[in-house]
Amino acid sequence: VRGQDTLASSSSRSSAWSNRSLRESKPDMKDDQYWKTHSIGWRLVRRRALFERRQRLNDCALAVGIFGVVVMVMETELSWGVYSKSSIYSIVLKSVISVSTVLLVGLIVAYHCCEVQLYMHDNGAEDWRIAMTMERVTLIALELVAVAIHPYPMGVLAYVQKVPPSSETELEIMLALPMFLRLYLLGRAMMLHSRLFTDTASRSIGALNKIHFNTRFVGKTLMTTYPGTVLMIFSVSLWIVAAWGLHVCERHHNYRDLSSNYMEALWMVSVTFLSIGYGDVVPHTYCGRSICLLTGIMGAGCTVLVVAVVARKLELTRAEKHVHNFMMDSHISKEIKSAAANVLRETWLIYKHTKMSRERDHTRVRMHQRKLLLAIHHLRSVKMEKRKLADQANSLVDLSKMQSLMYDVLSEVQGCRGELDTHVNSLEKHVEELREGFRSLMPLLSNTLSTQNSSIRHLLWERETQAENAATAATTSGGGGAQ
Repeated sequence: VRGQDTLASSSSRSSAWSNRSLRESKPDMKDDQYWKTHSIGWRLVRRRALFERRQRLNDCALAVGIFGVVVMVMETELSWGVYSKSSIYSIVLKSVISVSTVLLVGLIVAYHCCEVQLYMHDNGAEDWRIAMTMERVTLIALELVAVAIHPYPMGVLAYVQKVPPSSETELEIMLALPMFLRLYLLGRAMMLHSRLFTDTASRSIGALNKIHFNTRFVGKTLMTTYPGTVLMIFSVSLWIVAAWGLHVCERHHNYRDLSSNYMEALWMVSVTFLSIGYGDVVPHTYCGRSICLLTGIMGAGCTVLVVAVVARKLELTRAEKHVHNFMMDSHISKEIKSAAANVLRETWLIYKHTKMSRERDHTRVRMHQRKLLLAIHHLRSVKMEKRKLADQANSLVDLSKMQSLMYDVLSEVQGCRGELDTHVNSLEKHVEELREGFRSLMPLLSNTLSTQNSSIRHLLWERETQAENAATAATTSGGGGAQ
């Protein structure tokens, strides 16, 4: 019985200790899970996954948006000459456009959700409502409105009721043309696939310099690297899209000049884009006039960009500027020497004809005086040109070079100052050692001097005693001889 009691008590104790160990191990497991999900490695992996997910979502949205635009163009062209708006084919194509639009809206919402997750991950926020600022909400709303506009299937009721199709209105055109706004996703895709945006080193350097890698920065980089290619692609794309929109707007009003063929619309858009405006072809609808107005504005901007690119191409490089400035400087220096020599020559000739000649020739003197004044004015103008050339040579590049040279000189001075400080410190140490040596030498000198003084005194005392003894001896010997 006692054995059974001891076994029962030991088993109860072991179970209590096991329960206690389990209770103590639960917080440790929670801590391990917390550190696994909040360590630096986990955060980097999570950030990389969110970046890739955002990139895939934008690629899918771009593909769906381009697909919807292509289907819209097909439906618009086919409904003009192949079938009517109330046919089953038009309804099917418009339904496909609507489905793609709904899918595109969902992808855009998912993309912005991923961006909010990235914002929360970077800033350590726990609530997603912190990231929803007024600016972000406004941009999301504008983006959703821009991608949601599309020509919905208006011929469903006419197809069901077997009603003959009515004349087309401008509503479908006004709903179809804004679908080209979906091409903004192409710029976002270029940003997300750019090497500057995906490279960790470039993003780190940009973060240190407080530069935001957005679509504007990537566009500026492309314009700096490939200006001609970017301008050509943008101009040709705008030309084709604007011509098609103008052709669609004008052909529903039975105007033969723009509705007859697509080439007339291309001609008018090109003339408007280049700000020429011959007037042989004009739009007649408000839709066409609006497209021409936007084309003229974009053409003026592209013309300014072309002028800037050409001016940059014609600008001299740094080495070419230095060579040109050196050649101009040498040429102006030669002209200054020649002008100074002319001044001296005319001065000498005036002195010769006025002071050294017996008969003064006033005509020749006036001629040389006139030449002297011209030589002086020419010398002043050449000196002014040299001063202007010197001012032009002091460009920002030269200033930066001078700044780098000054920095090198200052670094050398600081290095020499450091060496001088080390030498001064060593001299101070030696002076301290000499001072300590002199301090230790003073008692030795005092002892030596005291010993020498005592010995000198002793010698002097002995000499005095000897002298006294000699004197006493002399006196005693002198006294005895007298006796």
